[in-house]
Amino acid sequence: MAEEDNPKEVTVAAVAAETSDEFVEDAVPEKIDANDEEQTESNGQLEVASGDVDNGKSAAELLEEDIPWIERFKQVFWTYLPLGFVAFGGPQAHVAILRDHLVVQRNWLDEDQFTELFAIGQGLPGPTSTQLVVSTALARAGPIGGLTAFFLWNLPGLIVLTVCGVLIATFVDENNPPWYLIGLPPAAISLVFKAFYGFGKKLDKLGIILCLISSLVAIMINGSRPKIDPLWSQYIYPSMLACGGIVSYLDSIRGTDVKIFGKIRRVPGQPYGTYKSASKGWDAESDLTMRRIGIPIWVGALIWIVWAVVLAVTVSVVGRMRRNGEVPNQYLEIFEVMYRIGSLIFGGGQVVLPMLQTEVVPMWMKKDAFLQGLGLAQSMPGPLFNFSSYLGAVYKGVPGALVAYIGLFGPGVMLIFGMVPFWARLRHVKWFKSTLNGVNATAIGLVGAACVILWEGAVTTFADAMVFTLALCLAVVYGIGAPWVVLTGGVFGAILHKDALGLGQNEWCSLGQDL
Repeated sequence: MAEEDNPKEVTVAAVAAETSDEFVEDAVPEKIDANDEEQTESNGQLEVASGDVDNGKSAAELLEEDIPWIERFKQVFWTYLPLGFVAFGGPQAHVAILRDHLVVQRNWLDEDQFTELFAIGQGLPGPTSTQLVVSTALARAGPIGGLTAFFLWNLPGLIVLTVCGVLIATFVDENNPPWYLIGLPPAAISLVFKAFYGFGKKLDKLGIILCLISSLVAIMINGSRPKIDPLWSQYIYPSMLACGGIVSYLDSIRGTDVKIFGKIRRVPGQPYGTYKSASKGWDAESDLTMRRIGIPIWVGALIWIVWAVVLAVTVSVVGRMRRNGEVPNQYLEIFEVMYRIGSLIFGGGQVVLPMLQTEVVPMWMKKDAFLQGLGLAQSMPGPLFNFSSYLGAVYKGVPGALVAYIGLFGPGVMLIFGMVPFWARLRHVKWFKSTLNGVNATAIGLVGAACVILWEGAVTTFADAMVFTLALCLAVVYGIGAPWVVLTGGVFGAILHKDALGLGQNEWCSLGQDL
């Protein structure tokens, strides 16, 4: 439990161990030591003796430095192109797929480098697996390689979900969904329950408390209309994340000596949570991979400034228009909602659901349409953040899909580019890692709230409850992949539909009345 405190703070080895042999075929590869007598490239075609090191360069550097950029870019393109079609199974499976392709098969990175890039994504808002895709390609072929890998990774899911969103908005009656969609919402919700269970069992004692508090607050916000406007969540959620980080940091310094008002004092007590020591980080001066990234520190700082300015301007403009009773431009509204959420979500994936649901239901669509899209997104390869394209398409067609897609993914992609130059130093800072513990535990609570909030709209009949039970059993007990869980739920729901067997069609909430 001490090694896996939160959804984004897990080791690569643990992720690989939890994933089926379909994705991970080998154990952690043996690290290559620059002082060994010989180092052999993964394809076995080139060997460099350590005695041939020239001008202080390591053998690994000599192996790679003569590869032209265009060749490395081609490698990135052909490596990541098929991954967007096979990346099923959620973030854990995504990380295992990437490790198998980049570390085990191609030896582009060693285990330490891959782990460090994975850790960068853990410490930033946004989808971790997508950020890992960007950073590993960035380390191979620079910024252009990183952006190319990003689009290749997301393209299949983006296209399918955009098309589905447009078709559902055009041809599907929200008040009477067709038989082939009726089983998707309860099947999709079962995967949210599974995610919450997986995240929650990794928390320490303090993490459970923070998770519980944030979950209760999120449920209260969604169930206290009109006394509490659900739109307040845009301020309350980030405030809870910040408070969780502060509480975790203050807990981490208990029992240690800290400098207070110029004097060294010992903080009483012992930490209630479990905290890992900061990792050694990369040596940014000598590591070839870091130099390949090609982003100086001042550019990284500029990227962070641009991200913050865009966030502040869009939030202030839309907020001022709403306070003045004006109707914001709909595309600006889509971008502001998605960009703000993408800048706040540290848990990625399932953690984004309660915020999205609060913002778009019922303003953009009804809950049934939201849940149908969630089921489709769960069954697609690639990150769950592709769900944004569906939401935008339902609301404003293809242009809305593209705006929503850019808005939700934008912050995470920008920050991964801006963070890499600073990461070697930041990973030495103990308070940063301890703060992340609280931030992520608080984010897990939002996943728990999503289970409660989305359940109401997903399970409305006994047939829905049967689909949910079957899907949850397949996902948790038998470890069936998300696409097959959603597909099975859809088929089972269609069989039970009123136009087929017509079983289990009584309203779920009418049970007490019937008794």
